[in-house]
Amino acid sequence: MIIVMRDDALQSQIDSVIEKLNHMGFDVHPDQGASRTVLGVIGDTRKIDERDLELEPGVHEVLRVTEPYKLAGRAFHAADTVVRIGDIGIGGDTVAIMAGPCAVEGEEQICFLAEIVKKAGARILRGGAFKPRSSPYSFQGLGKQGLVFLENAAKSQGLLTVTEVMDVQTIDLICSHVDILQIGARNMQNFPLLKEIGKTGKPVLLKRGMSATIEEWLMAAEYIMAEGNPNVILCERGIRTFETYTRNTMDISAIPVIHQRSHLPVVADPSHGTGLRDKVAPMARAAVAAGADGLMIEVHHEPEKALSDGPQSLLPHQFESLMEELRVIAWVLGRKL
Repeated sequence: MIIVMRDDALQSQIDSVIEKLNHMGFDVHPDQGASRTVLGVIGDTRKIDERDLELEPGVHEVLRVTEPYKLAGRAFHAADTVVRIGDIGIGGDTVAIMAGPCAVEGEEQICFLAEIVKKAGARILRGGAFKPRSSPYSFQGLGKQGLVFLENAAKSQGLLTVTEVMDVQTIDLICSHVDILQIGARNMQNFPLLKEIGKTGKPVLLKRGMSATIEEWLMAAEYIMAEGNPNVILCERGIRTFETYTRNTMDISAIPVIHQRSHLPVVADPSHGTGLRDKVAPMARAAVAAGADGLMIEVHHEPEKALSDGPQSLLPHQFESLMEELRVIAWVLGRKL
């Protein structure tokens, strides 16, 4: 349920409505717009009589929201959300580029790649310290040491950092080293993890599950936001279909669909979306043209020796060329990198 307050509603009137709803057992999330305040009511609102609330001083109208996601939907929050981290905004007129290796393999490797991606124009350094792998015998990441290497490499270049959180036990450790917490596709519906991530207040990059519908994806975001964390960035990373030529099927159409249904920024991961180096650039260009607020791209200077996802990692010169192409596409759309 959404309660739209009048343009001239007093703060005391807004507070009175919130207090009444809290007394009834509902959580209320106020959203202060340019001209009026909107109150999002969370809970089973079927027992509420709209007429009772419409008679409250300062109330303009009461609306029932049909979508199961309230906080992530546009009905409650009409304006686009820009997630700000320091001087970087994800959303708005800027296309944010996150780049780096799939996994942090060592200090020299991540420092070298940090310099490469920064020079090309990326603002956020990606790199996995804890790696969820299909095989238990594959490289699982450097753990805490990898976080330290990632943090130091990023600081040396003035970059932000993003890395994956796999379980509740490592949240505090990862929060102390990185700027953005990534929830991978396999954990999109790990609800205990989503709830704990929501309590951190840290920006969260929420990847779409490999077989998840858009509604399920937005409901996962709702779990995070319901814990008080509005800083959610959605990430389309390809879905599993009957096609086997590429690693996944990159769902470019999800980008405009999300922008229609949600105010949250959405970025694309063409590296995991295709799994093939020569397909990354075309999908990256298509994602920006479709309105993506950012890209997450894997880059490695020796992909044939990479301990994780070498075949889908761009070489440094390929990444530099792609960035030049993306600048042109972004400019046509009135945006910038």
